[in-house]
Amino acid sequence: MHDHRTRTPLRGTITRTLLATTLLAPLSPLSAQQRGGGDAGDEDAPAELNAGLLSSFRWRSIGPATASGRIADIAVDPTDRSTWYVAASSGNVWKTTNAGTTWTPIFDNYGSYSIGAIALDPNDHLTLWVGTGENNGQRSVGYGDGVYKSVDGGRSFTNMGLETSRHIGMIAVHPDDSRTVFVAAQGPLWAEGGERGLYRTTDGGETWERVLEIDEHTGVNEVYFDPRNPDVMYASSWQRRRHQWTMIDGGPGSGIHKSTDGGNTWRAINRGLPGGDKGRIGMAISPINPDVLYAIVEASMGSGGTFRSENMGENWSRTSRYQSGAAMYYHELYADPHRFDRIYSLDTFVEMSDDGGNTWGRLPTQGVHVDHHAIAFDPDDPEHLILGNDGGLYETHDFGENWHFFPNLPLTQFYKVATSNDEPFYYVYGGTQDNNTLGGPSQTLGGGIRNSDWYVTLGGDGFDPVIDPENPDIIISQLQYGVISRFDRGSKERLDIQPQPDPDGPPLRWYWDAGLHMSPHDNNRIYFGAQILFQSDDQGTSWRPISGDLSRNIDRNRLEVMGRVWSVDAVAKNRSTSSFGHIVAVSESPLAEGLIYVGTDDGLVQVTEDGGENWRAVESLPGVPDTSFVHDVEASLHNPDEVFVVVNNFKRNDFRPYVLKSTNRGVDWTMITGGLPDNSPSFSIVQDHVEPGLLFLGAEFGAFVSVDGGESWMDFDSGLPTIAVRELEIQKREGDLVAATFGRSFYVVDDYTPLRELARASSEILAGGGHIFEVADGDMYVPWNPGGANGSDFYQADNPPLGVTFTYWMGETLRTREAERRAAERRAQRAGEDTPYPTWEELEAEDREEAPRVFLTVRDGTGSVVNVVNGSTSRGVHRATGNYRYPGYNPVTGGGGGGGF
Repeated sequence: MHDHRTRTPLRGTITRTLLATTLLAPLSPLSAQQRGGGDAGDEDAPAELNAGLLSSFRWRSIGPATASGRIADIAVDPTDRSTWYVAASSGNVWKTTNAGTTWTPIFDNYGSYSIGAIALDPNDHLTLWVGTGENNGQRSVGYGDGVYKSVDGGRSFTNMGLETSRHIGMIAVHPDDSRTVFVAAQGPLWAEGGERGLYRTTDGGETWERVLEIDEHTGVNEVYFDPRNPDVMYASSWQRRRHQWTMIDGGPGSGIHKSTDGGNTWRAINRGLPGGDKGRIGMAISPINPDVLYAIVEASMGSGGTFRSENMGENWSRTSRYQSGAAMYYHELYADPHRFDRIYSLDTFVEMSDDGGNTWGRLPTQGVHVDHHAIAFDPDDPEHLILGNDGGLYETHDFGENWHFFPNLPLTQFYKVATSNDEPFYYVYGGTQDNNTLGGPSQTLGGGIRNSDWYVTLGGDGFDPVIDPENPDIIISQLQYGVISRFDRGSKERLDIQPQPDPDGPPLRWYWDAGLHMSPHDNNRIYFGAQILFQSDDQGTSWRPISGDLSRNIDRNRLEVMGRVWSVDAVAKNRSTSSFGHIVAVSESPLAEGLIYVGTDDGLVQVTEDGGENWRAVESLPGVPDTSFVHDVEASLHNPDEVFVVVNNFKRNDFRPYVLKSTNRGVDWTMITGGLPDNSPSFSIVQDHVEPGLLFLGAEFGAFVSVDGGESWMDFDSGLPTIAVRELEIQKREGDLVAATFGRSFYVVDDYTPLRELARASSEILAGGGHIFEVADGDMYVPWNPGGANGSDFYQADNPPLGVTFTYWMGETLRTREAERRAAERRAQRAGEDTPYPTWEELEAEDREEAPRVFLTVRDGTGSVVNVVNGSTSRGVHRATGNYRYPGYNPVTGGGGGGGF
């Protein structure tokens, strides 16, 4: 077996043939009425390039699942405790029917990927409610589009409303009446208003009534029934606001509320709780003695802590000063169903109290990831727990002494992506939310891509890496706030290389995800941005500043939040946020050395044409709100005067896409968002290195493609779940498109290069009856299986099919006589016309006819036939792979080409 790449001497030809024409009498030409529809649209009209035509360009998941990702909620079917539903904070909803041995994603094609809460109907185990929009308030939270309901165990879902709630804290289904459901709607995190408060439906979600309203800034975080009497209810309200530059995690609207009439009326029950502004409040009811309530309260001036009530919330007493490390990210309490006064606080670690909150210790979690968000108890086994955190899902059967990790949930939240030039297969690298910077192969020689194929280049939260294009062993990675490291994969040496402030200069402000760029002119030259842009000419061993402060340098503490400027003593003011005024994107023109563009988090694009000697600020962009986040800036690969920027403003509740192009180095700008949905905050743009008009865009709900330089965009999401694509990267050698998704790990479109022909001549190609696109070389090697009987829970992502992939256009759908007749009868029925009975001869001809077939004939360099590959008979752009094999000795069947030996 050889590892090296062998370029194949095969070439592909397409043969559009009806098998019946070859073996039997010729069929008459297909009429317009006899041609099929499908994704290509109405075949009676000329074909137009659209997303449906491109559906054969499918995204392939490559993992990893080695670190999984943040879990928001867990629901276990009480009638079958091997059936679990798991909500990923930004990775949709997953189901297992065998206690985690295998998993199925069940919410991949709906309006949101971000999940805050799930709830099973206690009266019907097949009814599942899903609240979209993560229920935390951290910097990386996604937003939702309301509440969904499934009545078939997750096979399908219906959006039941509350679309502008954006974040659902909790869902509670009435224990005796499945039609009555309460939803704790936190409301938008980045703006006032929206559907905010406690909502109730009494008709299964057909209509909703707000039964608890506080104010335009305050939503409801949690809602509970008294387990003895569902007319007694409790809810916690939460006032909070986040913007790019700050977090205010509380206000006068936060508190605890009680109803004794099934939610019709509510009153505050805060006697004994802190009297000033409060933040997030987590609650729990003792299932053993429901008179006892517990609360963990965030409050101003350090007055928060844990509290306990023995009279159903009428009076509270402080039990400790303990609070979680960041209430907006944690602050959830759980009462143990087996032991009275044992409560758990989900925090960086799982904190546990056995005396109602007076003293705290920790549940043993050796070998378990930190940052916990969900826990599920077994009613029959007090030592059996299921735990969800930033690293995925864990299970213990001995109360934490030992834990099992589920390494088969590919939920990693990647911020950025980079690719190497490794042989025979390139590697993919990316920085993650709380799960390191990881690297692994885009494919392997066999056995799929396993978790063991991935490795860590740097710990912590990871962001944009760069890889030496000439030496793929050199990987430069970063973690939060500008900590940067150079890693040598060969020697395993890791060297910290962060630029340091000048003793006589200003302190450096590093963003959470600082801008990093390797010069296309010199692989030793790196640019790295604080508020100042630094340049290194020796891959980070030494640095020099090449700018002053390139931000607006706004004092964020003078900016209004929720209608006013807040005191330094406001609840959690500026906690878990970056300061304001950072370089977050850098790009140097590959055609003009020293032409560098910078984007900032406060809305500036900065341009230098002389390597940093002089800078020109673009203060505003047409159609873009000032101080929006310049998420990406990309110098054109074809025109030294052209540059693209991607701006988003979603942290002010503005979800419109802002994608712009300049053809004069940033002096003038044109918006290029035609065809993009209004609800599409965007993050990343890449330009094909061969065809200038071919662009790809990563956005909050998927990926898009343009073949006309951004004038119009089409969905480019076949095989991709509803998910945020935070960054795209083109692997130029292979012509692959790689996506860093925020919650579903990495995806790859293998060999997108046929799109170049569509960008150049789509009208001509689609007007023809058939076309085969230029065939890229394939990799020839002997696949191998690394072996091991690993069981059904063993995770491995798919490799691409071995061989040469052919992409071709079919201008019409080929149908049998029977299919044509039935289609004509359906049209006649719709028109109210007769459907005459066929003649015996016509029926006999139908019976004897063989189905139409399309073959792609593969020939070697001498023109001799190697094999044929079966193709699709429907109108559209299709792909098929020939695997280098000659035909076998067995008779030809209809099962597909490429067999043999």
